[in-house]
Amino acid sequence: MTRGEFRSKFGTMDYRQGIEPVTVLKARPAELIRRAQETRRPLVITQNGKATAVLQDVKSYQEQRQALLLLRFLATGEKDFREGRVLSDAEADAHFQARLEAMSGGD
Repeated sequence: MTRGEFRSKFGTMDYRQGIEPVTVLKARPAELIRRAQETRRPLVITQNGKATAVLQDVKSYQEQRQALLLLRFLATGEKDFREGRVLSDAEADAHFQARLEAMSGGD
């Protein structure tokens, strides 16, 4: 995937279009919230010329949190694999079957 293809699919980390001083947030909060929802891009809020906060729509925030959780799981799995903590298919199947039975009360 080229850099251009990546950017068109996933966007960029360039937040220059979404920087607003805290005074704008105080004066027009609904406008900034609407903008964050419509663009699905975070807005950087500045105070005294320095970035101090980020305003992000809830859906994007939830997606970001889910992606980070998935990355944590992948990193944990990679580490376990590198350190030899692996199960065969049969062992994994037996483990999950036992867990399912325990959760269902052994029915």
